[in-house]
Amino acid sequence: MIAEMGDGDEVEIRRATPRDARATADVYLASRAANLGSIPLGPHGDDNVRVWFAETLMNEADIRIGIVDDVIIGFLALKPGWLDHLYLAPGATGRGLGARFVDLAKREQPTGLDLWTFQSNTGARAFYRRQGFVEVAHTDGDNEEGEPDVRCAWRPEI
Repeated sequence: MIAEMGDGDEVEIRRATPRDARATADVYLASRAANLGSIPLGPHGDDNVRVWFAETLMNEADIRIGIVDDVIIGFLALKPGWLDHLYLAPGATGRGLGARFVDLAKREQPTGLDLWTFQSNTGARAFYRRQGFVEVAHTDGDNEEGEPDVRCAWRPEI
Protein backbone atom coordinates (compact mmCIF):
# COMPACT_ATOMS: atom_id res chain seq x y z
CA MET A 1 0.00 0.00 0.00
CA ILE A 2 1.22 3.51 -0.80
CA ALA A 3 0.04 6.21 1.59
CA GLU A 4 -0.70 9.79 0.69
CA MET A 5 1.43 12.35 2.45
CA GLY A 6 -0.54 14.88 4.51
CA ASP A 7 0.60 18.44 5.13
CA GLY A 8 1.77 17.79 8.68
CA ASP A 9 3.29 14.35 8.15
CA GLU A 10 6.85 13.85 9.33
CA VAL A 11 8.94 12.00 6.77
CA GLU A 12 11.74 9.77 7.97
CA ILE A 13 14.53 9.27 5.45
CA ARG A 14 16.75 6.24 5.89
CA ARG A 15 18.83 3.77 3.90
CA ALA A 16 16.82 1.03 2.27
CA THR A 17 17.37 -2.58 3.22
CA PRO A 18 16.68 -5.64 1.07
CA ARG A 19 13.34 -5.98 2.87
CA ASP A 20 12.30 -2.62 1.38
CA ALA A 21 12.80 -3.72 -2.25
CA ARG A 22 9.20 -4.61 -3.10
CA ALA A 23 7.62 -1.52 -1.52
CA THR A 24 10.25 0.70 -3.16
CA ALA A 25 9.56 -0.90 -6.54
CA ASP A 26 5.85 -0.30 -5.95
CA VAL A 27 6.52 3.45 -5.48
CA TYR A 28 8.44 3.43 -8.78
CA LEU A 29 5.61 1.63 -10.58
CA ALA A 30 2.87 3.82 -9.08
CA SER A 31 4.73 7.02 -9.88
CA ARG A 32 5.33 6.02 -13.48
CA ALA A 33 1.71 4.90 -13.91
CA ALA A 34 0.41 8.18 -12.46
CA ASN A 35 2.61 10.18 -14.82
CA LEU A 36 2.00 8.41 -18.13
CA GLY A 37 2.27 11.04 -20.81
CA SER A 38 5.19 12.80 -19.19
CA ILE A 39 6.94 9.50 -18.51
CA PRO A 40 6.66 6.76 -21.13
CA LEU A 41 5.34 3.33 -20.34
CA GLY A 42 8.14 1.17 -18.99
CA PRO A 43 9.30 -1.69 -21.21
CA HIS A 44 9.20 -4.29 -18.42
CA GLY A 45 6.26 -5.82 -16.60
CA ASP A 46 5.63 -5.07 -12.93
CA ASP A 47 6.92 -8.44 -11.72
CA ASN A 48 10.16 -8.01 -13.69
CA VAL A 49 10.61 -4.52 -12.21
CA ARG A 50 10.19 -5.92 -8.69
CA VAL A 51 12.78 -8.63 -9.39
CA TRP A 52 15.17 -6.03 -10.85
CA PHE A 53 14.80 -3.86 -7.74
CA ALA A 54 15.43 -6.80 -5.40
CA GLU A 55 18.24 -8.47 -7.31
CA THR A 56 20.00 -5.58 -9.05
CA LEU A 57 19.22 -2.04 -8.01
CA MET A 58 19.26 -2.70 -4.26
CA ASN A 59 22.78 -4.13 -4.68
CA GLU A 60 24.16 -1.57 -7.14
CA ALA A 61 22.91 1.72 -5.71
CA ASP A 62 22.78 3.57 -2.43
CA ILE A 63 19.02 3.79 -1.94
CA ARG A 64 17.34 6.10 0.53
CA ILE A 65 13.65 5.86 1.25
CA GLY A 66 11.15 8.35 2.64
CA ILE A 67 8.67 6.85 5.09
CA VAL A 68 5.45 8.14 6.63
CA ASP A 69 3.56 5.93 9.09
CA ASP A 70 5.73 2.92 8.16
CA VAL A 71 4.87 3.30 4.45
CA ILE A 72 7.49 4.11 1.81
CA ILE A 73 6.39 7.20 -0.12
CA GLY A 74 9.52 7.97 -2.12
CA PHE A 75 13.06 6.95 -2.87
CA LEU A 76 16.39 8.15 -4.15
CA ALA A 77 18.97 5.87 -5.78
CA LEU A 78 22.55 7.12 -5.98
CA LYS A 79 25.50 5.71 -7.87
CA PRO A 80 28.93 7.32 -8.00
CA GLY A 81 28.43 10.68 -9.72
CA TRP A 82 24.80 9.92 -10.58
CA LEU A 83 21.36 10.61 -9.21
CA ASP A 84 20.07 7.40 -10.76
CA HIS A 85 16.42 7.47 -9.67
CA LEU A 86 14.15 9.81 -7.74
CA TYR A 87 10.50 8.82 -7.52
CA LEU A 88 7.71 9.88 -5.21
CA ALA A 89 4.41 8.14 -4.69
CA PRO A 90 1.34 9.84 -6.11
CA GLY A 91 0.14 12.25 -3.43
CA ALA A 92 3.64 12.80 -2.02
CA THR A 93 4.75 15.46 -4.51
CA GLY A 94 4.87 19.20 -3.95
CA ARG A 95 5.68 18.95 -0.23
CA GLY A 96 9.48 19.26 -0.25
CA LEU A 97 10.43 15.58 -0.11
CA GLY A 98 12.01 15.61 -3.58
CA ALA A 99 14.12 18.64 -2.62
CA ARG A 100 15.17 16.88 0.60
CA PHE A 101 16.29 13.88 -1.43
CA VAL A 102 18.28 16.11 -3.82
CA ASP A 103 19.91 17.94 -0.90
CA LEU A 104 20.88 14.58 0.58
CA ALA A 105 22.33 13.50 -2.79
CA LYS A 106 24.39 16.69 -3.01
CA ARG A 107 25.76 16.14 0.50
CA GLU A 108 26.63 12.55 -0.33
CA GLN A 109 28.27 13.47 -3.64
CA PRO A 110 29.60 17.00 -3.14
CA THR A 111 31.76 17.00 -6.28
CA GLY A 112 28.72 16.87 -8.55
CA LEU A 113 25.88 14.80 -9.92
CA ASP A 114 24.42 13.92 -13.28
CA LEU A 115 21.01 12.50 -14.06
CA TRP A 116 18.74 11.63 -16.96
CA THR A 117 15.11 12.60 -17.32
CA PHE A 118 12.73 12.32 -20.24
CA GLN A 119 12.34 15.40 -22.44
CA SER A 120 8.58 14.94 -22.11
CA ASN A 121 8.79 15.15 -18.30
CA THR A 122 8.59 18.93 -18.10
CA GLY A 123 7.69 18.83 -14.40
CA ALA A 124 10.88 16.94 -13.53
CA ARG A 125 12.96 19.19 -15.77
CA ALA A 126 11.62 22.29 -14.00
CA PHE A 127 12.15 20.66 -10.59
CA TYR A 128 15.79 19.83 -11.35
CA ARG A 129 16.42 23.36 -12.67
CA ARG A 130 15.11 24.71 -9.33
CA GLN A 131 17.58 22.37 -7.59
CA GLY A 132 20.52 23.86 -9.52
CA PHE A 133 20.83 21.31 -12.33
CA VAL A 134 21.60 22.46 -15.87
CA GLU A 135 20.60 20.60 -19.03
CA VAL A 136 23.83 19.58 -20.76
CA ALA A 137 22.76 17.08 -23.42
CA HIS A 138 19.67 15.88 -25.29
CA THR A 139 19.20 12.53 -27.01
CA ASP A 140 16.73 11.27 -29.56
CA GLY A 141 15.85 8.24 -27.44
CA ASP A 142 18.86 5.97 -27.00
CA ASN A 143 17.37 4.44 -23.85
CA GLU A 144 15.34 1.28 -23.29
CA GLU A 145 12.07 3.20 -23.65
CA GLY A 146 13.22 4.66 -26.99
CA GLU A 147 12.14 8.15 -25.84
CA PRO A 148 14.13 11.39 -26.08
CA ASP A 149 15.79 12.33 -22.84
CA VAL A 150 17.88 15.05 -21.23
CA ARG A 151 21.10 14.77 -19.29
CA CYS A 152 21.28 17.25 -16.42
CA ALA A 153 24.29 18.15 -14.31
CA TRP A 154 24.84 19.81 -10.96
CA ARG A 155 28.27 21.04 -9.98
CA PRO A 156 28.95 22.75 -6.65
CA GLU A 157 29.82 26.42 -6.65
CA ILE A 158 33.50 26.96 -6.12
